[in-house]
Amino acid sequence: MEKNSADWRYTVMPAVFTWLKESASGALEIDFVATQQYAADILRVQGKGGTRMGGLVGSGTLGENSYLSTQQRLALLKALSEVAKEFNVPLISGAAAETKEELAKIVTELATVGVDTVMVMPPKTKEAPSDEQMYAYYALAASAANQAGITIMPYNNPDAAGYHALSTDLLRKLAALAEVTALKISTTDVSTIETLMLENHALKILAGVDTVTVHAGLAGACGGITGVGCIFPKASVTMQEYVNNGEWAEANKISQAMNSISYLDAQPLLLEYLKYAFGIHHNDADGGLRTFGKKLTQEQIDDVQARYLLAKERLALLDLAD
Repeated sequence: MEKNSADWRYTVMPAVFTWLKESASGALEIDFVATQQYAADILRVQGKGGTRMGGLVGSGTLGENSYLSTQQRLALLKALSEVAKEFNVPLISGAAAETKEELAKIVTELATVGVDTVMVMPPKTKEAPSDEQMYAYYALAASAANQAGITIMPYNNPDAAGYHALSTDLLRKLAALAEVTALKISTTDVSTIETLMLENHALKILAGVDTVTVHAGLAGACGGITGVGCIFPKASVTMQEYVNNGEWAEANKISQAMNSISYLDAQPLLLEYLKYAFGIHHNDADGGLRTFGKKLTQEQIDDVQARYLLAKERLALLDLAD
């Protein structure tokens, strides 16, 4: 199976939304064409320095992963793989399971539809596993990925998503696995990134929270996976360009301009919030409201709209609103 090449250094990747539409019966179903179109539009955008997004993340938290059936998820990723191949970027998707055997099966299935790297979340268990159990869980996923010709990305997200936290010691061990392309650390505390990078400058770590892009870059992260970048891709790519060049003051201007909406990326309802903002941005309120997630209250809708408009106004001053 031909796979897209990935250079995980100095890149930002969009965690794209899954666009939905009403079927003839009135039920919601995936709009594959619209999802492909919006993903392609995001990958087409250039930053002020001329670079683009370096990958495509599909069926993640923002892609309504937890609400899709296995059949829906695989069909969605197969459609997104066409977009990834068109732009010669890797396709990334997430996986989590209660047991390591179940996880290995998911990794193998994802490889069959064009996924290049699997973001592996910790086990979906009520009690936190020991580091030894956690390592065995990831090691079997790595073995399955190796056999399928793909890679994995251990995903530490204990904050908004509420997953079991991966200890720093465990992250060190996982980073040494040959099948691990990068680590994804989605916390607002970037000290773990800094600790790991000080010990091993060769590590590749991606930040997963939009509010900390600049701080994560200062700590040594090589890039990030963005939700807000789906709405303001030019701003997101340009900010990463400044981070890569060490132009911290310029990067911070963009971070501050987007802060009102980036805040939503670190909230438990990030899917519902950011998807609604995406709908506003594309003058498609109905599209933004279509979700398998929770229905927002009017107070929440008003808050998202105010945050979006403030970010757009600030980014317009920097010629980054489009």
